Amino acid sequence: MSLTLKPAPVAASGTPAAAAPAASRAARLLRGTPAGVWVAAALLLFLVLAAVVPFLFLRQDPFEIDPANAFQAPNPAHLFGTDQNGRDVFSRVISGAGQSLLLGLAATAIGLILGGALGITAGVAGKRIDSLICRFVEILFAFPGLLLALIVIAVSGTGVVTAAIAVGIGSAPGYARMLRTQTLQVVASPYVETALALGRSRPHILWHTIVPNVARPLFILVTLGIGQAIVWASSLSFLGLGAQPPAAEWGAMLADGRNYLQVAWWIAAFPGVFITLAALTTTVVGHHLQRRLEAEA
Repeated sequence: MSLTLKPAPVAASGTPAAAAPAASRAARLLRGTPAGVWVAAALLLFLVLAAVVPFLFLRQDPFEIDPANAFQAPNPAHLFGTDQNGRDVFSRVISGAGQSLLLGLAATAIGLILGGALGITAGVAGKRIDSLICRFVEILFAFPGLLLALIVIAVSGTGVVTAAIAVGIGSAPGYARMLRTQTLQVVASPYVETALALGRSRPHILWHTIVPNVARPLFILVTLGIGQAIVWASSLSFLGLGAQPPAAEWGAMLADGRNYLQVAWWIAAFPGVFITLAALTTTVVGHHLQRRLEAEA
């Protein structure tokens, strides 16, 4: 995926066109938005609210054990049923939204930082360093992202923090390749050539011209990457390499319920549905924002 950037057009008065009224820009963004994107955005908002203010939705203590009510099917008292320990699955799913989304955000941030450092350096440092970084990234690409994360965990050990770092490292090569391509496009743009002609120093051009323009589409990359990071982090927790019981994390809950699928399918089903929703909604919203950005570029 490559997002082409153009310098912001300047109006006759010298005022950047980006200074147009925010209301007009918002109206253009919202116009023609498909209904499916609105649904995805609403579901994503619900997940974010569940992560930030879970007490708005919690019905019971997600960690309260009640063996007498174990394996209850979904009912008005327990919307998603109860697990093998009598804990309310709905409360645990809502409580797990915070940890699962935070894992996805942290892993995406780590991947962007590492990938950005490699990609931007490759794009501005010259052919020799560019070639070395490209070879290094190609070696990393020889390993599937999740396998690379597993290698990191094998070296560093298990845990939530290690899982976030591992997923971030596993996603870094993809970000490095995309940001290198973007950096090369920005470096070759007329406004960078103009800055050089005006005598601006290379560090000044890097931090005040190249990095801001390369960073412009990062929000889109983050939106697209969070869903994948959540799936990877949940996969590690499912394997027992990420969040550990009794943590209310979707991947750990999925692993917790896999042994009871025949007698209590809801224990694993609902965390799995929310993992799918998180990945699907972030991807749909991210692709829509990407298309709008490309259309306005």
